[in-house]
Amino acid sequence: MKNNRSNHIATVAMFFAAMLVIHLLTSVLFNVLPFPIKPTIVHIPVIIASIIYGPRIGATLGAFMGIISVVTNTFVLLPSSYLFSPFVENGNLYSLIIAMIPRILIGITPYYVYKFVKNKPGLILAGAIGSMTNTVFVLGGIFILFSTVYNGNLQAMLATILGTNALAEMVISSALTVAIVPVMEKLKK
Repeated sequence: MKNNRSNHIATVAMFFAAMLVIHLLTSVLFNVLPFPIKPTIVHIPVIIASIIYGPRIGATLGAFMGIISVVTNTFVLLPSSYLFSPFVENGNLYSLIIAMIPRILIGITPYYVYKFVKNKPGLILAGAIGSMTNTVFVLGGIFILFSTVYNGNLQAMLATILGTNALAEMVISSALTVAIVPVMEKLKK
C-alpha cells in the first residue's frame, strides 16, 4: 500500500514538473516570438496521465493545472486575468470555478473516452476530447458566469470555441497523445 502511494506521488510529481516546464517555456516562447496563434499545451500531460494512470491522477494533475492558471493570472495581470483569479480586481468565486473545474475534468474525460474506444482511434479521440473539455467548459463558464464578456452573444462564444486556438490545441493534443501514450504504456510495464 505504502509503495503504491509513493508511486502515485512520484508520478504526479513528474507530470507536474513537465507541466511547469511546458507552461514556462510556452509563456516565454509565445511572448517573444510573434506566433499568429497561441495554443495552450499545458493540458497534454494531464490528458496523457489520465489515460495511462486513471482519472484520479488525471484529476489531481488537472487541479494542479487550475492552480497554475490561478497563480499566473494573479501575478501576471492581463485584461482577462479576472476570469481565472479571484484575487484580482473584478475576480470572484466564479473565477475560481472557471480556473479549476474544466481543468479537473481534463483529467477525467480522456480516461473514459479511451476506455470506451481503444487503440489508436481511442487515443486520437481522447486527446481531442480532453482538449475540447478545457475549451468548452472554460468558454462556457465564462459565457454563463461572466455573460457581460460576450454581451450575451452566443455567436461570439461559438466563434471563439471553434477559433484557431481551439482547433490547434485539439490537433496538437491528439497528435501528441497518439505519439506519447504507447511509449509511456511500455515504460510503465
